Amino acid sequence: MKKKYKIRKERIDLKNKIEAFLHSDSVPATATKFLLMFLALGGVAFGGAVVPGMLKVLKEFGLLVEETGFGSKQINNAIRQLKRKKLVEIIKDDNNIVSVKLTNKGKSRVREFAIDIIAIEKPHKWDGKWRILMFDIPTKPKIYNQAREALRSKIKELGFYQMQKSVWVYPFECEDEILFIAEAFSVEKHIEIVTSDKLLHGENLKSIFGV
Repeated sequence: MKKKYKIRKERIDLKNKIEAFLHSDSVPATATKFLLMFLALGGVAFGGAVVPGMLKVLKEFGLLVEETGFGSKQINNAIRQLKRKKLVEIIKDDNNIVSVKLTNKGKSRVREFAIDIIAIEKPHKWDGKWRILMFDIPTKPKIYNQAREALRSKIKELGFYQMQKSVWVYPFECEDEILFIAEAFSVEKHIEIVTSDKLLHGENLKSIFGV
């Protein structure tokens, strides 16, 4: 069987994923999630009080209160929630300039949200190639077990077919998306993605995927 091994160097652009989240009507974003994802595009700085300053920044970015559905009360509550959960850091300097940026914990939460909304775009026509995902994630430390279960859950959600215990197949390009997920869980060195022109049970898989 002829196999073509391919690991693409490109990565999912997190900014695009975040912007898709911010502008999507289908995502039930709360004010807290909204602000968290917005801050992932980069920290913000402004003069004066926190809430008016944040609302002004959102307006400058074309994310008006009318468009997001969040008013000053919701934004204020969101900022308090993010600060209480130590997801953001708010600093005011001697010139009364307020800086708001994500903490490491906040950045980790953003990755979780990005993974939640990640999807694989299906082409109009199948290219006839199979993408085979294999992973061998260690059992220790404990965080690896959590990463394995999270990865397995996500690829099932994306529609991958399980051929063996840690071998999954998919008919469309998905390298970028899988690498993004693997990197979010710090297990990219434990996975391999193979592209193959032919599989022994390919006809059965065609029926399963409808290609």
